[in-house]
Amino acid sequence: MTPSDRFDFLLRMGDSTLVLAQRLSEWVGKGPVIEEDIALTNVGLDLIGQARMWLSYAGEVEARGRDEDALAFRRDAHEFRNALLVEQPNGDYAETMARQFLFDHWHLLALKAMERSRDERVAAIAAKSSKEVAYHVERSTDWVIRLGDGTDVSHRRMQDAVDGLWMFAGELFLPDAVDAAAREAGVGPDLAALAAPWRSAVGAALAEATLTMPGDDWAQRGGRQGRHTEHLGHLLTEMQFLQRAYPDAKW
Repeated sequence: MTPSDRFDFLLRMGDSTLVLAQRLSEWVGKGPVIEEDIALTNVGLDLIGQARMWLSYAGEVEARGRDEDALAFRRDAHEFRNALLVEQPNGDYAETMARQFLFDHWHLLALKAMERSRDERVAAIAAKSSKEVAYHVERSTDWVIRLGDGTDVSHRRMQDAVDGLWMFAGELFLPDAVDAAAREAGVGPDLAALAAPWRSAVGAALAEATLTMPGDDWAQRGGRQGRHTEHLGHLLTEMQFLQRAYPDAKW
């Protein structure tokens, strides 16, 4: 596995957690109830902590003097390697929790696989992160079930959310040359092999929620190669504004 492939692999993990954390931060002060406001903030903070570990390691591998802050705040959208799913707008609460649910189940499977990584640093980050993400899975699954098996309105909204986001989830299981290099080196997971357990877990939760799993497996892809939806640019404009306006500012 070349240093370039390892760098790209680490960006994919770090960027996905960073972008999703930024999306969740948009709910701060706007949650439907105060407990949810706090819970979403805590999940976002978990993801930021994970992003820092991935991006810090990526900066070391790149060896160009960029730390986690430089990688987070001084790259343009086409340089980000996050999955398309996590950059999708929050929408209503059903859409936010459906997005979280679909990503969380993949995230935990990927982290559990990486706990056995031959790269000791990757294994350590995965082991620490998986403890947090196990809670994320439990929480987002609970909300999908509660809203899906709730009122007619909440059921319809959750079904619409799952249907609308489904086409972005498939990208998580479509490996490219970087993923193949990581798998062959024993560094990263076999993404294609994660699809069956993900579908099983997601399908069981959707069934309990009285929701229908979408049957169309066509997937949007490109985010992990730097081709994004228009939503990422708007997100980065907010996230990076202070650092771009006042480079190297110190508190």
